[in-house]
Amino acid sequence: MTPVDIIIEDDRWNEIAPLADRAVTAALEGAGLEPSAYEVSLLACDDTRIAALNEDFRQKGTPTNVLSWPSAERGAIAEGEMPVPPQLPIEAELGDIAISYDTCAAEAAAGKIPFEHHVIHLIVHGTLHLLGFDHIRDGDAALMEGLETEILGKLDIRDPYS
Repeated sequence: MTPVDIIIEDDRWNEIAPLADRAVTAALEGAGLEPSAYEVSLLACDDTRIAALNEDFRQKGTPTNVLSWPSAERGAIAEGEMPVPPQLPIEAELGDIAISYDTCAAEAAAGKIPFEHHVIHLIVHGTLHLLGFDHIRDGDAALMEGLETEILGKLDIRDPYS
């Protein structure tokens, strides 16, 4: 079973399935979870759609690269600690991620990063948010970025924070 259920709204994302499966699987394994036990929904869209979602949910009417909506609050109680893991079978559906082709492509080009690497990074990032990781507090950010870097390193993708 693949851990990702994908809705493609923008045809430029027609090759996202293998990237999404790879990213979500790596993120779940990196967090010490069995990927086949969980599901993530992914909306592959454009800047217009993600700007509308960003406005609706964050009151920011501009495009962004990735958004995530966890199905439950799993954040760490104390800064820098691991988030509360999802409880099976009740929390097998981890939540939803939306990713914008336009912003991803522009960021990859500006950063001279292979597009596929940037997409994988953003989906790993979104998946970690679904698992309760965050980057608002410094200790939480250090934990999340460290785990992201470790996961991406195992996929032969360079550290996006260096």
